[in-house]
Amino acid sequence: MKSVLTPLDFLERSAWVYRGRIAVVDGARHFTYAQFRERVHRQASALDKLGIAPGDRVAVLAPNTVAALEAQFGVILAGAVLVMLNTRLQGAELVWILNHCEARAVIADPQLAPLLESVSGELPHLAHLISDYEGLLAQGDFPFTSVPPDEDGLVAVNYTSGTTGFPKGVMYTHRGAYLNALGEVLEHGLTCRSVYLWTLPLFHCNGWCFPWAVTAAGARHICMRQVDPEKIVELICAEGVTHLCGAPVVVGTLAEYCAAKGIRFEGGLQIVTAGAPPSPAVIRAAGEMGASLAHAYGLTETYGPHTICAWHPEWDALTAAERARMKARQGVPYIVAGGCLRVVDPQMRNVPPDGQSMGEVVMRGNNVMLGYYRNPKATEEAFRGGWFHSGDLAVMHPDGYIEIRDRQKDIVISGGENISSIEVEKVLAEHPAVLEAAVVAVPDEKWGEVPKAYVGLKSGCQVSAEELIEFCRARLAHFKCPKQVEFGPLPRTATGKIRKNELRARVSDAVGNNPS
Repeated sequence: MKSVLTPLDFLERSAWVYRGRIAVVDGARHFTYAQFRERVHRQASALDKLGIAPGDRVAVLAPNTVAALEAQFGVILAGAVLVMLNTRLQGAELVWILNHCEARAVIADPQLAPLLESVSGELPHLAHLISDYEGLLAQGDFPFTSVPPDEDGLVAVNYTSGTTGFPKGVMYTHRGAYLNALGEVLEHGLTCRSVYLWTLPLFHCNGWCFPWAVTAAGARHICMRQVDPEKIVELICAEGVTHLCGAPVVVGTLAEYCAAKGIRFEGGLQIVTAGAPPSPAVIRAAGEMGASLAHAYGLTETYGPHTICAWHPEWDALTAAERARMKARQGVPYIVAGGCLRVVDPQMRNVPPDGQSMGEVVMRGNNVMLGYYRNPKATEEAFRGGWFHSGDLAVMHPDGYIEIRDRQKDIVISGGENISSIEVEKVLAEHPAVLEAAVVAVPDEKWGEVPKAYVGLKSGCQVSAEELIEFCRARLAHFKCPKQVEFGPLPRTATGKIRKNELRARVSDAVGNNPS
């Protein structure tokens, strides 16, 4: 008889095999794998005593602390469905999510609990708001005997960033969580000697399944309440960190700090970046601080990473610029994905693998969501033709590696020509004064629309709009170059993606105020 695939098994095994090894570090507190397991069981038991029934939704509003980490197992062990809440949302946004998923309980960090207390009257389904986490554990028993889960049953619901319209609840299963966690172990070489630093929010796709992956390997979790480059460097050195994940902006910020301080890591630090396409400049900067960068690509709907730019040893002989260009590609499916990745035209035909013909990235397989929670219409639309539609435009290279060129809604169509905003952003990022850049379309009387660049500069650097435009014109076809440049910090989602919808809204407002 086959066994059920569930990430709960990872903790049970590691708590047996590595029972005396340190599993979790949260500030001054250290927990062995045996203690980690006991605390998870007590959490599940306490929730059960509160009346949380199998299938109930339990939400967590907390930074990357031991409470948020243990909930990745304890809520699930109780038979409930985990809903990790974005810690940067406002009260009204949290109310919408909690009411949509009908959460029965919320485990909230004491610093964030007041935000929910202020809107508790708007949460008719919420029975328990728990801000004393250690007090909760004290109410639980050990061991806790749970009902064996259905591997195709819900393990978590993760809400999208909601950059357009209301967020959608993405449904993960025990089977999907199990397989995607193994994918992270395999693709990034996690072992019991690995030390993982939690720079990636645990609320983002359940930390890209790394809570389960790190635990499966018997590796060590290092919790971190707030991302700060100085603190990251301190923990890397003090704890012997081997792995961390983050959006390109996190990698870029860390690299800039290390460059300013003359810091280089010699211990084999591995960084996984995803969430937005990293520019070759960010990739080179990671190498300069001594880190090995793995470029992954995916969405909330694919449990986080779906593809990896799998590296070929012979590419090591390329120049630094060529290596960065190769590593900037989104690559091929994860080992566990089942090879189900295509780039298709509107008629669902594969585009030629010529590195030029653009189409939409579609996928299916083990690391694709079950569907959208309580939203059958959106689910049907997303899976039209039997494949999940990402909304990302890419090319397929002759070697089978994909390269994202744009989001469908972000492409700039100027005089009938398609301009990849990502291509222009990569060139802008090459300028030594540029920290980050985003390109959107603005209306143009002659061409219909042209590119406009929003640029954030590195600390202490200055450059004019004219200089940046000329910099682009020396490297791109002139019609692709931005016609306008605006400086300032870029709006971002909590997962590091630039909110281009806000930038487009600025453009729309400016056009509305200047109808001529």
